[in-house]
Parts: sequence; C-alpha cells; structure tokens
Amino acid sequence: MKKIPLIFALSAASIAFSQSKIIEKVEPAFWWKDMKNPELQILVYGKDVAHNDIVLSDNIPVKDIQKVENPNYVFVTVNTNEINVPQFTINIKKGKKNLGSYHYELKSRNPGSADRGSFSSKDVMYLIMPDRFANGDEKNDSSRDLTEKADRTLPNGRHGGDLKGIINNLDYIQNLGATAVWLTPVNEDNEKVYSYHGYAQTDLYKIDARYGTNDDYKNLSRELNKRNMKLVMDYVTNHWGISHWMIRDLPSKDWIHWFADGEKGFKRSNYKTTTQFDPNASEIDKKYALNGWFDTTMPDINQKNPLVLKYLTQNAIWWIEYAELGGFRVDTYPYNDKEAMAKWAKAITDEYPKFNIVGETWLYTSGQISAWQKDSKTGEAAGYNSNLPSVMDFMLFADMPKALQEKESWNTGMIKLYDSFTSDFLYPDINNLLVFFENHDTERWNEIFNADPKAYRMGLTLISTVRGIPQIYYGSEIGMRGDKNKGGDADIRRDFPGGWKSDQQNAFNPATQTPEQKEFFDFTQKILNWRKNKEVIHTGKTKNYVPQDGVFTYFRYNEKESVMVMLNNNDKDQQVDLKRFEESLQGFSKGKEVMSGKEWLLQNSIVIPARSSLIIELKK
Repeated sequence: MKKIPLIFALSAASIAFSQSKIIEKVEPAFWWKDMKNPELQILVYGKDVAHNDIVLSDNIPVKDIQKVENPNYVFVTVNTNEINVPQFTINIKKGKKNLGSYHYELKSRNPGSADRGSFSSKDVMYLIMPDRFANGDEKNDSSRDLTEKADRTLPNGRHGGDLKGIINNLDYIQNLGATAVWLTPVNEDNEKVYSYHGYAQTDLYKIDARYGTNDDYKNLSRELNKRNMKLVMDYVTNHWGISHWMIRDLPSKDWIHWFADGEKGFKRSNYKTTTQFDPNASEIDKKYALNGWFDTTMPDINQKNPLVLKYLTQNAIWWIEYAELGGFRVDTYPYNDKEAMAKWAKAITDEYPKFNIVGETWLYTSGQISAWQKDSKTGEAAGYNSNLPSVMDFMLFADMPKALQEKESWNTGMIKLYDSFTSDFLYPDINNLLVFFENHDTERWNEIFNADPKAYRMGLTLISTVRGIPQIYYGSEIGMRGDKNKGGDADIRRDFPGGWKSDQQNAFNPATQTPEQKEFFDFTQKILNWRKNKEVIHTGKTKNYVPQDGVFTYFRYNEKESVMVMLNNNDKDQQVDLKRFEESLQGFSKGKEVMSGKEWLLQNSIVIPARSSLIIELKK
C-alpha cells in the first residue's frame, strides 16, 4: 500500500487529531439497532492503521474489512443483526499487542422513527441562512478551533447567526404560517473565507461550532416537532470543502475527481447538466459537467466509488435518525453521478418510506426537471429512475417575473404562467414539487419589483395556491431586498433586522415592524395560515383558464370545495366575464374572498383591481 500524493501541502497541525493514539477518528461514531438495513460500514482512521489487525470484542463476526491505497484508513463492515450487545470494542492489534481501542455503541431507536413523517404539500417551507438570521449566543460567534472569525462589517464574512437564534424565533416562524424550516448547511465549514454559506463542508458529522453543537441541532429539530413543524437539512453530495479532513488525507485518489489537463488536477465544471439526459451529448461535455469542480475550494466527490457512496448514504441516515429530521433538500442534484444518486435516494427511502427528499434541479424546462423525479416517464424514456421523491420547479421560478414584467401578447406576459403548468402531466407526483420565486442563490423578488407590495402579493398568492410545496426565503415577508448583480451573494443574504442585540430595529416583533414591513408581513401571515388547513390546496385538482387581457384565472377543487384564484397584471382594474368559467362555477352562486373577507355574488362579471390577486372560496 502506498500514500496518496496530495495536491495540497499539509502542516503537522492541519489535521485536528491526537497523534498519541492510533485511532484518531471513527465514523459514524455510533449507530442504532434494528435498522431495516442491518449492514454497517465503520470507517476507522489513524496513522498506518491498515498495517495492523482489526479485532472486534464479544466474538462479533466481521463481514468485510476493506483497505485502500492510503494505509491510514480501514473500512470495517458488520451485520448489526449479529450483534447482541449494546456496546462492543474495536481493537487495533499488532500480534498480541493492543495498539488502541474504540468503544462502539449501538443505540436504541426512538419509537416510530422508521415511520417518521416528512414535509409535503401540506407544508410551507421557510428557508433560512443561519449566519444571517439571528444571533442567539454571542459566545460562539468565533471559535478557537475554526479559521474564520466573526466580523459583521464584512459582507461575505461570518456575522454570528446561530441555531439558538433560530430557536429563539420559532414563535415568529410559526405565527407567520410556515410549517417546515430549511436551513442552508450548518455542518462544519472550516474554510479561510466565505465559510458562512456552509456549502464547502469540512466535517459531515459535526455541526459548525459557530452555529452551536450537534445537541443544539437536535434540540432545534425537537422544538420544531413539538410545534408540529419539521426541520429540513440541506445535504450536499456533490462536493466538500478543500479543508475537509478526508480531502487533506485522501483514502484513495479516486475519492474525488481529477483532471490531467487541469491545474493541480482542478478543472471547473461547465455547469451544463443538461448533458445528463442529452442522447447526443459528447463525452467530454458530460465529463466536465459532472466531474468538474464548482470552485478551487470545492473538490468534486466521486459517487461512483462504492466506499464514497456508502459513506454518503450512512451519513445521511445518521442525521435523519440522530436529529429526527423531517426531510432533505439536496444541493446541485444533477451534478452528481445519477446512477449512484438513485441508489443513495433508494437506500434512504427504503429505510424511511415516508421521508421526503427534494433535489435542486436547476433546469428550465419541465421535461428536463421532471426527468429527475421518481418514476418519471421522461426519466424512463432515458432509461433512468432517480428514486428522488421531489424536485424544484425552476421553470415556474424563471417564468414568474417575466409574467409580471412583460407586456401582454400571445406568448408574453401572464401566458408564461399558464404555459408553465401545461407540462404538469410530465410529473408523476405533481403535488411534490417545491414552488418558489426566490432563494439564497437568486435575485431577491422584492429587488426585482422595487419592493412593490402588489407584485409581492401576486407572487405569494400564486405559489401559495398552485400545486406543490411553497417555499419562501427569510426576509421576503418583511420586504427585504438585495441586488445580486451589484452586491453579489452577500446582498441577497442580508442580516434579518432584529436578530442582533445591537440592531436598531426589530422586525421579528410585529409591534416594532415598520409600516412597510408590516404590509408585507400581514399579507404573508394571513395567506399562509389560511393555507394550513386547506386540503383543496394541498391535494386538490387544478383547472386552468388561458389568460385573457392580462388576467390569469384557475381553480383548485376537490369533492368537498372549490377555490377560484385570479391574478390581474394590468395597471388598471379589469372587468372579467364569468360566463367563461361556467364549467367551474356550476352549482356555486357566491364566494368569499379570503384576504379581504368580501362577499361576492357570482353573477355576470367580477371587477378585479389593478395588479392584484383574488382568492375566492366558492359557496353554493
């Protein structure tokens, strides 16, 4: 066995392990009894550990011991069904001499953990960038063991938001009407700069100390569960941080992707993930799309390596079980090896059949996006089933601002919204789409529309009433802005006002919101809380009517009730003839508008105010 040549110089202190004992790290650190899949692969790491014997206590049989190019790693596989003790010892021996031991625990699972619920179309997902939301513990703003220190004056620096800050403001999130909370990654990201976003993780089993501890993360999940809310983890399979301890001492060279024609093995992705299903794509384009790195600080992980895939699968299951999670959002999904990711998703949903996973499928046609959803006919046509339950509707995301900005014509304006929904037949589970008009990577909606409450109300009405799972981004509900083109990512990730003791204004408290903030907040709170108990919106059918004269009308209905939604994008009031909707209005004589409480008689026509929306619950 030989050492793997590294592309990065290491110092003696670069790996934060004690050199006094041979076992420096074991992952996962513990596991659970009675999992559906009893096979457990334990990574044992330490100086030349592979040059010695691995012996388990209590006569526990070892199914497999796998050694790799780097002698500092051994992968030990056991069958947990064959282990009848709550703890056993992993011993590293050289002959009769015991060089080191690790006491491994098999914990008891929480009752009902295998059947845990997950986010669905009943939910509204609230997206938070933890570093920018609220600082609940100023003592952890910086960490002695982590490189980047807190400096709120730096737009791209660490600002001090943490898990305790989120816990402190759960009343605000719940009262707003959100029922699921998606955090951008909170695992350790020990890069020198720009570490606040969390997407260059350096330890997949440890919460970043600047956010709190693993226990704090579990506590957040439990506090949400008490409120019948869910915690959604942002999971990253495509890349790790360059400072990840395994990247600094690679188990094998093929743990990550290398390029002979790149500088020090690095080659940037061409970001053309459409090559995944293009039957005519060149191999070189596919290679650079899937194997290229996002950045010099984000090595691209090779999921085709069975050890890598097993590591990622077990890590995902470990977090679900440990933190009692309510779902995953998976970053950069189409940039991964799709066959490997199908196995990853299946392994998780086999273990947790009700667990939902939504992939970031950043493509712009329904055909391309739908191919990534489980049991998709478009995926099947390409000979592929992703096993991925949910995808993100980036087509609707891209079309929404165009619909509200463009002049009306046969193919511009509100027709864009209608056209987005005409391909719904491609999705095998149309209710399991994440619908949104912004997130932490995109231009702020309120920046695009100059903080116009009318545009916000129309956008929020749409994603709150169409099929799927609405997702809103922290601060939208108080009119927060940010110019990505001029200010970069930091500007669309501003600190939430009131999240820091030194803030002059607190928007978490409705009583201290500015009039402008309150206008946005009140509308958001009312529509989201109305949506909570509306089965017709969660799972009802849809009837669309082609937009006319800048007005888009659609109905959500089931056997029990029907809701009429109208969006008027004109700068003037619009009178709409109701005869056209006779097939949907048959049997209904009146309606009540949800937001205003106004009663409507459904006779000849309705006048809908300029640049506004109506949500009318129909009545006999």
